[in-house]
Amino acid sequence: MTSRPSLRVRRSLLATVAAVGLGTLCPVHATPAWPDKPIRILVPYGAGQGADILARVMAQELGKSLGQTVYVENKAGAGGNIGTALAAKAPADGYTFLLGTNATNAANGYLYAHPGFDAAADFDAVAMLGLLPMVVCSSAPDLPANGIAQLVEKARARPDSLNVGLPSTSSAVIFAHFVKTAQAPLFGVKYKASAQSMTDVLGGQIPLVIDTVIAARPHLASGRLKALGVTTLKESEVLPGVKSLAEQGVQGFEFVPWDAFFAPRGTPAPVAQKFAEHVQRAMEQPELRRKLLDTGLEPRYMGPAELQAFVAAERQRWGDIIKAAGIRAD
Repeated sequence: MTSRPSLRVRRSLLATVAAVGLGTLCPVHATPAWPDKPIRILVPYGAGQGADILARVMAQELGKSLGQTVYVENKAGAGGNIGTALAAKAPADGYTFLLGTNATNAANGYLYAHPGFDAAADFDAVAMLGLLPMVVCSSAPDLPANGIAQLVEKARARPDSLNVGLPSTSSAVIFAHFVKTAQAPLFGVKYKASAQSMTDVLGGQIPLVIDTVIAARPHLASGRLKALGVTTLKESEVLPGVKSLAEQGVQGFEFVPWDAFFAPRGTPAPVAQKFAEHVQRAMEQPELRRKLLDTGLEPRYMGPAELQAFVAAERQRWGDIIKAAGIRAD
C-alpha cells in the first residue's frame, strides 16, 4: 500500500508551488515600461528663440503621443555650451533629451577652446527635425531679389567694400564659405544678435545681412528687405519664390543649420528608437508640418543611425571651414 506524504512534505510542496506562481505573476526585477515619468527636453538657448519655439511645439505633440508629460527646460549661455554640457552629464535613462543644433553638436567644438563637453563622445543621435535655411538679404536699391549674380559681380568690382551683417556664428561660417566658393570678396561685420544687424541693414548702415528666415521674414513681407538667395541646395519650402545660391550660379553651394534630438551617451537603444519613432509620427501630421515651416524649419526626419552619420560628416565639414577661416567665438 502506497503511503501518503507527511504533513511536512505536503506543506513544503504547497509553499514551492505558491512561490513559483507569485514569481510568474510579479517578477522581482520587472523593468517598468518607458516612459513612466515626465521627459525633459533641454534647450541650450533662451525662451522665445527659434530652438525654444521648436522644442515646445514638439513637446506638446510628443506628450500626447507618448501619454506622458514632456516639458522644456531652458539653460542658455555661452553659445549653447552651458545647456549642452548639462545634458551631457544627465543620466542616460531616457528621460533627458537635448534639442541640439549644428552649433552645439558640430561647430562649437572648433569655435570654443573649452566648450565643456565632447559632442562626438557624449551624445547619441536620436532624431533629426529639419533644416534652418539662412537667407542673404539686402536693403540696397541696386540689388534685386534673387540677385546673387549681381552681388558677386559688385563684390568683384569693389573688393571688401560691401559690408555683410553676421549676427551668429552660423552666419559667419556660411559667409566664409560663400566668399570662398563664389570668389566674392565681401566684408563681414559681426553682431551679437539678429535685432542689431536687422536694425542696421534696415537703416542703411550696412547693405546686406545673412540671417535665418524667421528673423528676416517680416521685413521681406513688408518690402523693406529683398531676399537675394537661400543657402539650401534648391529653393526651400520655408521661403517660396526665393532661389538658392546654387541655382544662381554658386555651383554646388549648400550650407544649412539644423536642429535634432540627442540623448546622453549610453541611453538604451530601444528607448531612443521609440522616442525617434514618435518624433517621426508627429512630423508626418500636416498641421505640425505647417507649424514647423512657420518657425523657419524645413522638416526633414532622420532616425538614429542616419542622423549619427549625418552629424559626423557635418562636424567635419563645419570644422574644416572654421579652421580655414580662423573663426573663433567671442
